[in-house]
Formats: sequence, C-alpha cells, structure tokens
Amino acid sequence: MAAGSKLHGKFKLAHASESVKDEPLRFAVDCMLGRLARWLRILGHDASYFRRIHDADLVELAVRERRILLTRDTRLVQRRAARGALLIRSHLLEDQLREMFLWNREALLAPGLCRRCLECNAATVPVERSAVRARVPTYVFKTQAQFLECPSCHRIYWRAMAN
Repeated sequence: MAAGSKLHGKFKLAHASESVKDEPLRFAVDCMLGRLARWLRILGHDASYFRRIHDADLVELAVRERRILLTRDTRLVQRRAARGALLIRSHLLEDQLREMFLWNREALLAPGLCRRCLECNAATVPVERSAVRARVPTYVFKTQAQFLECPSCHRIYWRAMAN
C-alpha cells in the first residue's frame, strides 16, 4: 500500500515511515482513542495511551519510540513531525477496529491475546498457577491451567475457555 493512499475512504496512513514497517506494531494512541488502545492491548500490541498529553508530546513519543501514531485529529496528522500517523475517521469503537483491520489485519492478529496488560501496557509474563490461587476467583482457578501476570501493576490474566 502506498503512503498517503486512502482505504475505504475511512482512514489513511499518512507518510508511512519505512523504518517502522518491518518491526512489531507499536502504537502511540491519542486521547480520543482510549477504547481502541485497550482493544489493541487485548490483541497483544504495545499501545501507549495517556488520557492527557499535549499533541507535541505525543508526536515526540511516537517518533522517539518508533511508534505508529493513531489519532482522530486531522490537524495532528498534518504536522510534519507526525510521520507514520494513521488517521482514524470513526468515533465508534467497532468502526475504529474495522478501520484497523482493513489497514493491516494480519499484523494486528499476529501477537496473540493477553500479551500486554490492559491497564498499564506492560508485557505480561507467565506466573505459577499456585502463586495466584488467592488472587483469582475460585472458579477461575479451578478451570484455568495457565495464568499471566503484569510485572508492573500485578494484575492477573487468564484465557477464558468453554468447558
């Protein structure tokens, strides 16, 4: 896909940075896309999100950490420094996810579920089942074989399975 081309008229990749294309997807998400940031984390992606951050600081973070900037702000995308920004057109989460999947479905599904903490974005790590017994509901402990923990905020994650 050529840089600056439109997809479905809903969003466009502005000035796609060649240096980011072959790396795992990492995002800097603006304050208008908090729910999308959470879903990107559910899918296993590194998605930096701050409820309050100045546009210039967000752009600087994206550039410094080699992240794809996700925004609904057309003026932000037009900034010269905002190379590699993806302009999300919709205000509805379902449509935002659809836009992202149209952009790059394969890469979005690659990491796998529960690889990032939904709250703080840290990479989760496996934790011994016995270590979480008192920290998860009894039913969950009985029905789940594997658990993950966020090393930063210590939240516990597991895969929900139909039994």
